[in-house]
Amino acid sequence: MDPHATRRFVDDLWARSVVPTLHDYIAIPNKSPAFDDEWRAHGHMERAVALLSEWVRSQNLPGAKVETVRLEGRTPLLIIEAEGNSDECILVYGHYDKQPEFAGWREGLGPWSPVLQNDRLYGRGGADDGYSVFAAVAALGSIAEQGAQRARCVVLIEGCEESGSVDLPHYLDALADQIGSPGLVVCLDSGCGNYEQLWGTTSLRGLVAGTLSVELLREGVHSGSASGVVASSFRVLRQLLSRIEDERSGAILPAEFHVDIPEERRRQARHLATILGDPSRDLPLLDSVTPVVPDAVELILNRTWRPTLSITGAAGIPSLESAGNVLRPRTAVKISMRIPPLCDADRASARLKEILEADPPYGAHVTFEPEQPAAGWCAPPSEPWLTASVDRASRAFWGREAAYMGEGGTIPFMAMLGEKFPAAQFFITGVLGPESNAHGPNEFLHLPMARGVTCAIAHVIADHFARAG
Repeated sequence: MDPHATRRFVDDLWARSVVPTLHDYIAIPNKSPAFDDEWRAHGHMERAVALLSEWVRSQNLPGAKVETVRLEGRTPLLIIEAEGNSDECILVYGHYDKQPEFAGWREGLGPWSPVLQNDRLYGRGGADDGYSVFAAVAALGSIAEQGAQRARCVVLIEGCEESGSVDLPHYLDALADQIGSPGLVVCLDSGCGNYEQLWGTTSLRGLVAGTLSVELLREGVHSGSASGVVASSFRVLRQLLSRIEDERSGAILPAEFHVDIPEERRRQARHLATILGDPSRDLPLLDSVTPVVPDAVELILNRTWRPTLSITGAAGIPSLESAGNVLRPRTAVKISMRIPPLCDADRASARLKEILEADPPYGAHVTFEPEQPAAGWCAPPSEPWLTASVDRASRAFWGREAAYMGEGGTIPFMAMLGEKFPAAQFFITGVLGPESNAHGPNEFLHLPMARGVTCAIAHVIADHFARAG
């Protein structure tokens, strides 16, 4: 593969075809099922997968079969199978479902209103993870354009990742014969520490989540009559959360949510700190706000190998404009706990429920309704050919060596595939870098990074074949 020819092909295709189609994709509010109970009736998911499949077909990729698979009651899955020069299989993964709108978009920007400003394409889902199908197909196209050889490739683009990939295991079972046993898995749904080199992901945290509800009254009553007599549901909820988290430091208290951090990952964190420095520097902190600890290495480990608790939603609490002097009957919050790689997600979810519901203060009615837990993942050691290929690609398209880091988010697909194909090699990468703000307001796709990742995976796929030859 000639890097200059790859760059010319990829840059032309992105400018001419990919970016205009991404505009159309961003405009579709195809929120993941966890955020849209009526996703079937709304039809946005079908619009999105139809747009993507039509674009893939228009590329006339040699030897490729494009299919939208629909299992009863589940989000559609786009599968592209491209014949190769060997029976080995490379599996490339992405997803097309999106997070909800979120508030706080800057003036002139919005989740379903694509806006191109310099090298940034703003809007929900372009970076997380709509670009993936375009990158995968463009990479395969560049290989074909140069007449290079590669293994058979299967590209899976699912529609349920932001809901924990609950549909994916069913598709993996249904398509097992078509997929086979991949020797290499390429995932395009991760992040990057900067936009100046190629990044590989070495670990992912898992996620246990659910709704914690506290009720003490059948209905709200005047706070002048009941406060001091009946406990506030909010205060009881605070007590319960303190069983899990030290509110002063943010440390998770129960030992079963922690794991021993491998020394290799500690060394990686120290090296990463020399590349990126303080990981809080790219966050939109207000003036005078400081990170939870001053040490960059500890912040990196906090984000990648330690459990953390977030409250991502609440119910039973009126808006400020509607707040009266009432002792409210119920307070409920959405709990999101990131758990370390290697922590058993099912056990963690069950234990979280046990701790929160045990011995409720004042006999309050306490329930924790867990969602489907998602396991974390730790990458197996890379074979020398893959390490060398990734580094060559980084130097060819960015002029710098490749870099690696753990991620604080969750990609349920990785744990599934790691368990299903333990002998496979994994290259996990992505475009979610500084300020890209996936899931939040002002999300953007960094177009030069996306084009670079496209070029890089083309060369990794070609090197996979060459390593056997």
